[in-house]
Amino acid sequence: MLHTLSIEEFIQKAAHLPVLDVRAPKEYAVGHIPQAHSFPIFDDEQRAIIGTAYKKQGHDPAVLMGLDLFGPKMSAFVKKAGKLAKDKELLVHCWRGGMRSGAMAWLLSFSGYNVHLLEGGYKKYRHLMQEQFQKPRPFLMIGGLTGSGKTDLLPHLQQLGQQTVDLEGIANHKGSAFGSIGMPEQPSTEHFENLLGMELLRLSEQQPVWLEDESITIGRIVLPKPLYDRMQESPLIMLELPKQLRVQKLAEEYCQTDKELLETSILKIKKRLGGLATKEALDAIATGDMEKMVEIALTYYDKTYAYELDRKKQVVPLPLDSLDAAENAQRVVALAKQHHLI
Repeated sequence: MLHTLSIEEFIQKAAHLPVLDVRAPKEYAVGHIPQAHSFPIFDDEQRAIIGTAYKKQGHDPAVLMGLDLFGPKMSAFVKKAGKLAKDKELLVHCWRGGMRSGAMAWLLSFSGYNVHLLEGGYKKYRHLMQEQFQKPRPFLMIGGLTGSGKTDLLPHLQQLGQQTVDLEGIANHKGSAFGSIGMPEQPSTEHFENLLGMELLRLSEQQPVWLEDESITIGRIVLPKPLYDRMQESPLIMLELPKQLRVQKLAEEYCQTDKELLETSILKIKKRLGGLATKEALDAIATGDMEKMVEIALTYYDKTYAYELDRKKQVVPLPLDSLDAAENAQRVVALAKQHHLI
């Protein structure tokens, strides 16, 4: 059986059925529906050949070429689908819901599968993700100088019944020159948007969402401009901790880090630190004096964040004397209630 679904219906079913993305591997690598399996009807080279034939010879010759390539692989596609869809029910999509997904849906339906085809394809999915960044949902920002433990608060805020999204967790980056250390490879900006859009889609649009204050880039990821602009306009609770606490926290983290990675990170901000400070930071790494290295780096990061803070519309300071994330989360929520932010 073959059914055509809207993007909303497709996403609902994707929660419990396998999704086959029949676009080429390169297309999938740039960005995909998070639950989807790469199930290419053509490889990258074949797609390029058919695309060239379409431009030079027209629709009909390109279709015939595609069928010549598709035919010998049909049996393998059915067998592979059987390993993913034990109950013989699955979802299929391509870029625009055109010939590629249509051909695969026909084949699998003919082979006894219950197939759900995405109307409008991945392009429709991308539109839905972009819509999430345009919505006027309320945000509450957690700010603070580097080492204030902002990210650590998010799971505790969730335990207190608050809605949160961990932007750095989705981006696989902690947002500084040191941010890639110990993190998996970053997704593309497009796939980051897909992951973030899915997170927002599951949250209430009426209740505030807590986000960590970020610049418009997190590593190589660029935040969607409408979302970033709304973040800039949203109330920000500023965690204020003694510098020594922040230094100790970061130094403990970096003690476990390969010295070469730390040196590379310092060299990324060499122009901002200046030659002398850079040399002192590198010497501190070499001797294992992580507190000194952190203090030097924070001189740059604190100045940068202070500049960004001046552009915020509403900043509510919260003085803290410890890095106890559970306790600090409670204080953040209490302060937000006091100021009628939640």
